[in-house]
Amino acid sequence: MRSRSPQAAWPQAVCPGVGCARQRAAGEAGRPVPAGGGLCAVCRVRLVRELDGLPGLYEELGRRLGGGQGVRERVSGGALPHMPFNTAAAEARSAVLGVLGSWAALVADERGERAPAVRAAGALARFVLRHADWLAAHPACGALSQEVADAVRRGRQVIDPGTARNVAVGGCVESGCAGSLVAVVGAGGGRPAVITCDADPAHRWAGHQWLQLSRRLTTTPTAPAASAAPAASAAGGLGAGGGQAGRDTGSRAAGGVRWLSAADIARLWGIAPGSVYRHASQQEWRRRSVAGRTGYHEADVTRTLNGRSPARG
Repeated sequence: MRSRSPQAAWPQAVCPGVGCARQRAAGEAGRPVPAGGGLCAVCRVRLVRELDGLPGLYEELGRRLGGGQGVRERVSGGALPHMPFNTAAAEARSAVLGVLGSWAALVADERGERAPAVRAAGALARFVLRHADWLAAHPACGALSQEVADAVRRGRQVIDPGTARNVAVGGCVESGCAGSLVAVVGAGGGRPAVITCDADPAHRWAGHQWLQLSRRLTTTPTAPAASAAPAASAAGGLGAGGGQAGRDTGSRAAGGVRWLSAADIARLWGIAPGSVYRHASQQEWRRRSVAGRTGYHEADVTRTLNGRSPARG
């Protein structure tokens, strides 16, 4: 548990929640804190949703203890020392319990409440959720938001190892929505990216819709102006490893044409790189090379692939 300040006057003018922190990391302004301080409405909703999901995540991780991704041999303790043991799942479970236990203790100390006698994820989460409004206005609410998000991300990566990272995109393009868009980028080549809103789960786009979404980001009045930067690099920011190849082929040339690398296309549509080259050859996609890296014309790519299921090659 990170060190936390005692209850005091609110120290900052922008929301310290994890969603707003990602906005600032992407070069945008974070949402302002409400009257009296604390998390903005969007980050409060996210915090409650993630806290509510921690017991289920804890139980699902428990079902992964006997093997799976991250399996190692147990070297000490237990009646069956040679049975496989998923250390990653055990560590993620410990992180969930640690976050819930530490914040339950803070509530008990500062509010004079009695924390659950049993150190169980369900009981601790219910206790913390009963005090969610108070915690969301606490000077340490930023740490709470970050720690809960970290525990959720760590657990999900154990359950679904293909989930590699989240990429901040910009403000949500839907009218009246104050949320932020995040691209969930899988580590493997067989899974397309997904763009989601942290305020409304219904605001969701598949990876192959990224190019159209990026145009809305650059033209929607509700999206901060700074969001044009991640939008302009679109698929380049999601390509395998990012890097210069993504910046060259995922950016617009003179005349507004966007050129996509094979890695970008494979990730956005969830197809194998070999299928990209096959389509490029069969459909005679226009291409250009920059510093030895090949990009394909966006219009040709979308014409071929948008009518296909992302799961197909």
